[in-house]
Formats: sequence, C-alpha cells, structure tokens
Amino acid sequence: MSSCDTDVIIVGAGPVGLALGNYLGNCGVQVLLLEKRDSIINYPRAIGIDDESLRMIQATGLVENVVPHTTPNHSLRFITPQGRCFADFKPTTLDFGWPRRNAFTQPEVDKVLYEGLGRFENVEILLSTTIQSVYEDEKGVTVVSDNRTFHSKYLIGSDGGSSFVRKHFNIDFEGKTAPDPWIVVDIRNDPLGIPNVYVHCDPTRPYVSAALPHAIRRFEFMVMPGETEEYLSQHQNMRKLLAKVLPHPDNIEVIRSRVYTHNARLAARFRHGRVLLAGDAAHIMPVWQGQGYNSGLRDAFNLGWKLARVAKGILHPSILDTYEAERRSHARAMIDLSVLTGQIFCPPYRWLGWLRDGMTWIMSYFPSVKRYFLEMRFKPMPRYGRGAALVLEKERFAPVGTMFIQPFIFKDQDSEREYRLDDVIGSDNFGLIAWGTNPIWGLNPQQVQAWRRLGTTFIQVLPSCQLRSPQEAAESELGVLRVGDSRSAELKKWFSNHPCSLVVIRPDRIVAAVAIPQTIGDVSDRFFEAIGLAI
Repeated sequence: MSSCDTDVIIVGAGPVGLALGNYLGNCGVQVLLLEKRDSIINYPRAIGIDDESLRMIQATGLVENVVPHTTPNHSLRFITPQGRCFADFKPTTLDFGWPRRNAFTQPEVDKVLYEGLGRFENVEILLSTTIQSVYEDEKGVTVVSDNRTFHSKYLIGSDGGSSFVRKHFNIDFEGKTAPDPWIVVDIRNDPLGIPNVYVHCDPTRPYVSAALPHAIRRFEFMVMPGETEEYLSQHQNMRKLLAKVLPHPDNIEVIRSRVYTHNARLAARFRHGRVLLAGDAAHIMPVWQGQGYNSGLRDAFNLGWKLARVAKGILHPSILDTYEAERRSHARAMIDLSVLTGQIFCPPYRWLGWLRDGMTWIMSYFPSVKRYFLEMRFKPMPRYGRGAALVLEKERFAPVGTMFIQPFIFKDQDSEREYRLDDVIGSDNFGLIAWGTNPIWGLNPQQVQAWRRLGTTFIQVLPSCQLRSPQEAAESELGVLRVGDSRSAELKKWFSNHPCSLVVIRPDRIVAAVAIPQTIGDVSDRFFEAIGLAI
C-alpha cells in the first residue's frame, strides 16, 4: 500500500464535495477528493439553485462559468385541479447579489466545479476509489481504499444519503420516507417551451412541469400503487403518462427517467471528532422547496472557512463544533418547510385539498399576507444564535448571525465601474466594514494585527460622491479600502436599519459582530476569544 498525507480528505465528488474542494483549494489547503464512481454524475437531478448558493460559488471563483447554465428569476406556480394558479412564488430581490430563485442544469454546473479543481496544485481527485475502512485518532484520520492508504488531518463525508462515512461511525439518520414514490422524466428539446415551474395539484395523479436551461423539460409524476419503474419505462406506459401533459407524446427525446422517493432525514450529529458530515450525508429533504442542493452548499460555505483556518493553525479546532451548532438546526427547519410544502401540494385527504383551495382564494383579499408568501419571506433564513458569532444579550435583535447583503459598490480608484461587495472583500476574507468612519480607529495595534492574521479586509464605506473628495483622500489610511455606496445606497440603508456603524462579516458572509467605533476594540477581543484566535 502507498500512503498520502494531506490536510483534508473529502469523500464524495457530488456538488458539495466539489464545491468544498474548490473553496479549500482556493484557500491553499491540501485536499484529496475520493469518489467511488469512475466519473461525476452526468444526469439531471436538482433543478433549483438560489442566491445563497450562487454566492458560495462566487467565493470559489467559478460563478461566471455557472451563470450561463441558469435561468434567473424562475417562478414556482401551484395550480389547482380547476386550473387556477393559487400561488406564484416569484421573488425578485437581489439582497445577496444574485437572483433569489434560479433554474439550473446540475450536470453542467457540476462539470464546472469538477473542472475548476484543475486550477489547484494542492487539490487532487481520485475517481474509481472505494473506501473500505476509516480510522480516527487524536493525530488524524486514516482512510483505506482498495489498494491505498491515505492520511489526513480531517475527513469530510459528503458521500450522499447512503453515506459510507456516516454509517461507518454509527451516526443515526433520523426521519422518514414518504410512502408514494415519484418518477422523473427529463426531455431534450423542450416540447412545451413554457417558462417557469408548474406544480399541478391533480388529485388523481399530481405532477410537475419544469422548464430548465438548454431547452430541457422535466416532468415529475406520482407513482400509483402497483406501478414500478420497469412498468412505467415501457413505451406504451410512458406514452400514456406523457399524454397527460403533451399533445404528441411520441414526438419527444427522453434523456432519462427514474423513480425516486421523498426522504426527510437528519443526521443525529454532524461531527465525530475529526470527521464531519455535509450535504445529503447529513440531511435529506423532499424536493418541494428545491433546498436539498442549496442546503448542501450552505454546509460547504459554513465549514470551508473554519476548516481552512484550523488546517493552517490559525484557529483552534473547537471552532469546528460551531458547524453543527449553526447548520443542523437550519437544516431541520428547511426539512420541515419542504415537508409542509409537499403536504400542501399533495394533501393526504381530498377534503384538505378543498380547504387549501378555499384558503388561497380568501388570501387574494389580503394583499400583504399574500405578498408575504409569494415573495417567499417565510423561507427560514440562516440565523445563528450560537456558534462563531458574537450575539450580545442586549443586542438580541441585532443582525448578528444573519447573512449580510451584497450590493454593488464603487472602488476608490475606479469610481465608474460597479463591483459586487464580496469580490472587493476577497473570497476567503473577513470584512470589517464601517459606514463613514475609519474601521481601525478604535483598534489598538495588537488587535489590528490579529484581524490581519485572521485574514481581514478593512473597508470604509462612503457616499460615492465623497470618493473624489481631496479631504477624504488625504485622510485615507494605509490598509483601509475606501468604497462608494451603490447608486441606490443599499449599504447606507442597511446601517440605517441597525444601531451600529461597524459590522464584522465572516468569509461565508454571515454577520459575526456589530459595533460602533468606541466599542470595536472590546467587541474584537470578545470575538477573538469566541472563535479561538490566539492574540
């Protein structure tokens, strides 16, 4: 057997493993990615990618290659048996710098992430590698495959719902499987061509019709009792199924069809010493809110910056405990939302469907209530009340633990071109952002050095018209980046809504702490202690 020493081993080259590999590779971490298949999966699976996921992919430097495989601002429309659209989810906000709902073709996006690994000499991927056993001790993790042994500081199990890693460490996978399976049929050269996603609440056989990029149409049908994948795949039965939605069911090009079940499961824990779970290995949810893929990328974003700093010796390994503390509760909330949406779409009793249709009709007379649902304000956004964030008792209603906005801004030396905020902060940097004032004014030299060791971009935000002020230019300080607020003054609005003028942004763009110039020194010391940074 040969051996290999590395910082992190990732098991599973699905979207989470690929995204995390790119993120850690970009951070300079030594990564080995192991995949049992001889290639990455090339058939359509997930069809929805949200703004948070695009923001994570932006941090890997690959978002411009991914966007061409998306359809922005994709609506999700629920249709009653009588043909009335009772809910049209079409959020159009750009709070995080990208459209909130997007259709996408997962094989093309996964291919971008896979090819992106080739940028890094510090990242290696081995296909056709089946793991036989994993050993963990206080020094690291040893992975034994068919004919090789690998050693690493940490191991990430992102190897799907049937995770070998999770099972190997006897981690319970709590939850249940829905009794009714569904069949997915993906068709090339879209025979309908109608945009958006339509969820038809047909009481006899509910179905979904979704337009995807590159002229792909997806249909999903509930499988009836007695039907099997083999039965439905037979030409005459597939033709009968598609005749429900197409005038000419023979004139199609089927890419693939498969039967799947809706699972709602959550791992009992996300960390076992030096082993951590992410993506479907940690949680599986029904497809109705399109959050399975997106929840996995949230895992990768949350875990990536912590793991990179632990691997480099910047942060104490205890920071990895905050991964489970922050991600598990939110994953549970997304599972609950997905299950509830499925029950609304396909209620267990027909009378519940009538009740749903009546309530949605009444809702039309209450615009504010209807808007709350249609703009998806009910979607549980990550809000980390404990973990790698400094939530003070007197600031319970502060934005700490939530994702910071990503507006377009102007750079000091380039006041004509707009940039996304994250690109100015840096892909794996913290941001210490101050409105109007110098962000390091209230810091002593030791604290400034600690922030820089952590990897921090100091930003002073000004109204864009002040960037050309000679007085402001004369007062600018070395190491502080001055930026101009967007034309719509999004940053000014954000600070106006919160009792602070300084905000600490984590690399995953979560608000880690807030302060004013006179308190930033004390807040910094408390935050360093909370995340295990020695100063």
